[in-house]
Amino acid sequence: MGKKKVAVAMGGYSSEFQISLYSGSVVCESLDAEKYEIYPVHILKDGWHYVSTEGIQYPVNKGEFSFHNGNTVIHPDVVFNTIHGTPGEDGFLGAYLALLGIPQTSTGFYQAALSFNKRDCLSVLKNFGVKCANSFYVNQGDRLQLDEIIKTVGLPCFVKPNRSGSSFGVSKVHTLEEMNPALEKAFSEDKEIIIETALVGTEVSVGVFRTGDNLIVFSPTEIVSENEFFDYAAKYLGKSQEITPARISIAETLAVQNEAKRIYQLLNMKGITRSDFIIQNGVPYFIETNTTPGLSKESIIPKQAREAGMSLTNFFSLLIEEALLKK
Repeated sequence: MGKKKVAVAMGGYSSEFQISLYSGSVVCESLDAEKYEIYPVHILKDGWHYVSTEGIQYPVNKGEFSFHNGNTVIHPDVVFNTIHGTPGEDGFLGAYLALLGIPQTSTGFYQAALSFNKRDCLSVLKNFGVKCANSFYVNQGDRLQLDEIIKTVGLPCFVKPNRSGSSFGVSKVHTLEEMNPALEKAFSEDKEIIIETALVGTEVSVGVFRTGDNLIVFSPTEIVSENEFFDYAAKYLGKSQEITPARISIAETLAVQNEAKRIYQLLNMKGITRSDFIIQNGVPYFIETNTTPGLSKESIIPKQAREAGMSLTNFFSLLIEEALLKK
């Protein structure tokens, strides 16, 4: 049989590329080298390259997603997708690999595109009775009726780019005067914006993944931000506490786990997803779902896997084997 060749795709074209490079490097060092040949592949705006342990860059042949390793041409058996944002989390990479017949560890391209577009995802899930915050949608160039926005969502509210991650471009708005600067900040990341009521409650995040016929739902992680909300500094600069398992009741734990599992099934997901909720008065309100969640050692999913008694080596192997099985 020989070892399966795993290309770990990392980087991307968005503001999150540096975070993705870190996630990718954790995957590379955690994968079982006795089971897999591991190839870090940087997918960046200035080119796609396999980067050897000596730091030598070998260009990727995009026609078949192959690359030289100094001795021979490598055709990966599977791609471990750790790209946050475009093109890894919005379906582009998934569609490209699907056309080439190469399995990858994240969800399908349509599900990735749908969940990456927060507005479209909420519209679909609301029809299935998933509870979400009140929201108002704005596109660049629209004539803005600020009083109409406030009437719909109230204050405080969140102003977010529709398609971005790691809280880039997100603001919490308390007064009418703060609205225009918040819109400008969000428009710097995306032409489409979503404005949502700021829910009051406990923020939690829940990982779900499939292995064979089983759906595994992790214990929720509670997010306590030192800042106004779980922003970039809270996520990556240590300005938050992430407590696993969350300090919520058994009933709330089951409710949010069931909702995370239901959303995974409703959207027909594959791979690992991480869904974020606010539990307000015992009820989980869905915020968003991430189809390539952060995998650095400090990230939520690795903490949840460890809490479930899994090593990262074991967990990442399950994701690869599931992707290969689907082929």
